[in-house]
Amino acid sequence: MKEKELERLKEIKKIEEELYSQGTISIAGIDEAGRGPLAGPVVVACVVMPRDSMIEGVNDSKKVSEKKREKLYEEIIKEAIGYGVGIISQEEIDRINILNATKEGLTTAIKELEKDLKEKQREFDKPEIILVDALTKIDTDHIPYRSIIKGDAKSYSIAAASIIAKVTRDRIMRQWDEVYPMYGFEKHKGYGTAAHINAIKEYGLCPLHRRSFVKNIV
Repeated sequence: MKEKELERLKEIKKIEEELYSQGTISIAGIDEAGRGPLAGPVVVACVVMPRDSMIEGVNDSKKVSEKKREKLYEEIIKEAIGYGVGIISQEEIDRINILNATKEGLTTAIKELEKDLKEKQREFDKPEIILVDALTKIDTDHIPYRSIIKGDAKSYSIAAASIIAKVTRDRIMRQWDEVYPMYGFEKHKGYGTAAHINAIKEYGLCPLHRRSFVKNIV
């Protein structure tokens, strides 16, 4: 690993190292993907990484290419002590709004993490604190949490979660592209690109679209 990358990783592990130095043993990172798109679910991931984890390239998922994210995803879930994912549908987003849907996904992701730890007989690794990107007033099942603005660029744990969430959602959208190829979901993953908006105007809405997000288009 190049020295510059090693220094970058050390920098985004400072929050975790501070917590470890205070006696914390297990830390989880949480992040989401898909709050802004016009179509598809919002996905939230929660992951506990080993203290000595230093996977080259782990960063805010938006700063990593799609091809690199796929590779990092496999490395992260292989090395993770445990992880969980919450997937909240477009119907639920329309019903309770995107913020509440994201919080619901967060709660699900934590429960799935705990289930994963139990299956691995690693329940003693249940996180003592959760680092979350920006969200506040959340239900973390009585686990203390710290909300960090732009946390996916400042925390290794959150960055790892951001990659799990992003790759999970991208894979979902690529599958939907096979069902609704006319919208181009494989390329834009449901975001409001000009091509996507033009496709909506031409073909109308499909079941994957968030009705509350496209009111000004149709």
